[in-house]
Amino acid sequence: MRKRRSRLPVKVLIFILAVLLMAGAYLAVRYNLLPAKKYTAADFGIEVIRSSVDYDGDGIDDYADFLAGAKKDAANHPLYNGRYWGNGGYPDDNIGVCTDVIWRRFREAGYCLRDMVDNDIHAYPEEYPEADPDINIDFRRVNNLEHFFDRYAVSLTTDIDDISAWMPGDIVIFNEGTHIGIVSDYRNEKGQVYIIHNGGQPNRDEDYLKRGTVYKHYRFDASLVPDILIAWY
Repeated sequence: MRKRRSRLPVKVLIFILAVLLMAGAYLAVRYNLLPAKKYTAADFGIEVIRSSVDYDGDGIDDYADFLAGAKKDAANHPLYNGRYWGNGGYPDDNIGVCTDVIWRRFREAGYCLRDMVDNDIHAYPEEYPEADPDINIDFRRVNNLEHFFDRYAVSLTTDIDDISAWMPGDIVIFNEGTHIGIVSDYRNEKGQVYIIHNGGQPNRDEDYLKRGTVYKHYRFDASLVPDILIAWY
């Protein structure tokens, strides 16, 4: 005689299903997998600041170029991979991590962030205690970028509800200095900005402030730091 296989009670199955559905809904909201209306600065009566600098002379100001470079990286959706790259340190455009969004954003405006960071590390090694130094990797480390922007960028508020203080192209460091991204031109229903970043997540231009804790917020104004600028080659 065959033994009957034990089956879970219907109530238990329903409970398990409910838990799975709630977990799925939570993750969908947390990682912005559900459609959501996107807003812009104009929807909140905020005027977008334009840079006085057009470093690469393409007729587009730096801040707009910074945003465009980050948008291109988001659209390209590079595979998250932080391995070391020799011969210059630049990963292929289809590969990257959060810091690669930053130098690609600078590249769009005509700057070589790698060389700018490398020169500063050699000139002021005491300001970069974590640096190797190694031109192939130092510009791809959040802590080195933090030291660089502490020195040369304008530090701004970390209050995400001060919505008029956040502009497309701004740089934001998160979670006590472990992650970095760029302010998007999109905003949520509260006026809080979206962030363009690469943490391996599905949406690279997203409402990230609901799960990422702002640590530092910068705006890079080249008119204030002309002596350290290096053009992309």
